[in-house]
Amino acid sequence: MQKIARLINRELNWLSFNERVLQESLDRKNPLVERLRFLGIYSNNMDEFFRVRVANINRMISMRKSFLEGFDGTPKQLMSQIQDTVRKQRKIYDLSYQRLLKNLEAHRIYHLNEHTVTPSIKAKLETYYHNDLKQDIVPILLDKKRKFPRLQDKEIYLAVTLVGAKKDKPLYALIQIPSSHNRFITFKEPEGSFVIILDDVIRLYLKQIFTIFEFDEAHAFTFKFTRDAELNIDDDFSVSIYDKMEEGIKQRKKGEPVRFVYDAEMDKELLNYLLKALGTSEYDHIAPSGRYHNFKDLMRFPDFGNGAFVFKPRPPLNHPLLTEERSLLKTILKQDVLLHYPYQKFDHLVDFLREAAIDPKVKEIKINIYRVAKRSQVINALINAIKNGKEVTVVVELQARFDEENNMYWSNLLREHGARIIFGVPGLKVHSKMIQVTRVSGKKEQLLTHVGTGNFHGGTAKVYTDFSLFTSNPEITREVKKVFNLLENNIERGIYRQLFVSPFNTRRRFQQLINQEIKNAKAGKNAEIRIVLNNLVDSKLINKLYAAGKVGVKIRIIVRGICCINPELPELKGNVLVKSIIGRHLEHTRYFIFENDNNPLYFISSADWMTRNLDKRIEVTAPILQDNIKEQLREVFEIQWSDNVKARWIDEKQNNRFVKPEIDGELIESQAALYAYYESKLQ
Repeated sequence: MQKIARLINRELNWLSFNERVLQESLDRKNPLVERLRFLGIYSNNMDEFFRVRVANINRMISMRKSFLEGFDGTPKQLMSQIQDTVRKQRKIYDLSYQRLLKNLEAHRIYHLNEHTVTPSIKAKLETYYHNDLKQDIVPILLDKKRKFPRLQDKEIYLAVTLVGAKKDKPLYALIQIPSSHNRFITFKEPEGSFVIILDDVIRLYLKQIFTIFEFDEAHAFTFKFTRDAELNIDDDFSVSIYDKMEEGIKQRKKGEPVRFVYDAEMDKELLNYLLKALGTSEYDHIAPSGRYHNFKDLMRFPDFGNGAFVFKPRPPLNHPLLTEERSLLKTILKQDVLLHYPYQKFDHLVDFLREAAIDPKVKEIKINIYRVAKRSQVINALINAIKNGKEVTVVVELQARFDEENNMYWSNLLREHGARIIFGVPGLKVHSKMIQVTRVSGKKEQLLTHVGTGNFHGGTAKVYTDFSLFTSNPEITREVKKVFNLLENNIERGIYRQLFVSPFNTRRRFQQLINQEIKNAKAGKNAEIRIVLNNLVDSKLINKLYAAGKVGVKIRIIVRGICCINPELPELKGNVLVKSIIGRHLEHTRYFIFENDNNPLYFISSADWMTRNLDKRIEVTAPILQDNIKEQLREVFEIQWSDNVKARWIDEKQNNRFVKPEIDGELIESQAALYAYYESKLQ
């Protein structure tokens, strides 16, 4: 009898999550081009998985570590299983891609390559190549006399071989696909629309690129090379965190190889030459694949002007309390406001800052930044506040993975304009989502506060689902002020009665809430827990949920990504149910409802249930204290739980079975239903 795992391995479970993304490319209910874009999302996710998680397993192998939580085997055995899973998914990926190209042909949209390009399109490409592309192609010759070039992570390359012309050995070269150009070049012709991939345009002109050499044949094979993305930040306190990050980013570009994906048609001699030059090892993921790589670019696949190929627009809605109000600050002084993106406008948050920037009674604005857009309205509002004489303090997290350089840029810009810049707490990432505006009316200080689940990023707010709570309730605002004092002084920990603040009391407070439900269940009272998270990994809280399910607490969980809990343990008697929703929006909200014997307690949070979020970061979980917002959260959860279109069951086997509607039952796609829910609030 096979042993039932108490914890599901996080790496294998992450691959199961990405398989759910891959499923969306196969789902005919999605528009055609959106299905191609899901393939791009899958590819982008996989790149990050190798740069971070697989790189970490490589380090475990090199250090000969043996223990892996949720996996009965060694890191080397886990790596082997990861490679098997990735290969299986790649077959599904290739099948999906080919199907979608066939579907495009049914709409008279044709994919061309260098062999099938038509004379009329070739004439247009001639102009494009000579006027635009040619100057951005930089071929690099490869031979034993020259040092092999350092390849850039995340970029794609053509390995070129020139054969013949009285030479025994072929000539090798590299061409980096210019990322400054659109990967997909489209043409409208009388017989239909055509798309050619940039790689194939370069293949078409190989002979012109290498015209000074004599050869009979020229071939080009795509490959992609991925490095370990970990930043090694030492504990030297004599060096500023800014300088450490600068050096760390440089070192990342020289990270160890973790993945090499190449065109399976590449000849073995060229392949072996590249593998040796790049220093790949037996632990690196070396995978033959199709003709094209780095297909995260599919996220920008053209829609050919056909509205039926993409999701129907859902313009973000006004919040009903903020539709006609002249002053957001005065509205928030009267009552709490909860925004839900992308269903409602992120502009409301920007307007909150803009109003604070010009309100004569506002004296100070504090904010902590983890990620913001490259063209950030939030940053512009803060600069405007400085110009209007406000004191602006910005806590910038420099260690936001893959956003380090962007955050360094913004911190410099804000400092130049006069903001006070703080680089967080030593040893702890600042992942909370807080704003505090200090306003003085008469002799009375008014604190207006934001606590949220997502970043102050106008771009992701159009795609990610997140909550923003605005409040002037002193029970919350005074404690947020204590958190900012901690970030500014690094010594004032503070006592928090309403907020859960990692790494101080978040774990303990969640354990207490679960314990209370256990106590209620044992006493025969109503006991229920509802949880919505991005990732559920922490073994201690998972074991606490097991203890609750064992005694009869009804637990419903919605997790987008990694979920290490096993709801099928016999001892749980079906009391723990877990679903995942993957749709057009990325589910990013984190919120919790504890039944508390028919007196429910509601919370929103910046923190997932991962050890790092509970013990190694500054995270803030805030209670919802206003009754109408409590009701809103309850209704939102039930809409999400009722999803039978985009929801999957999470189980031990990780089969990603779709939740099926009842016979003759209503089809409910929760993200569409939530948009309709917020539309009805406006009416």
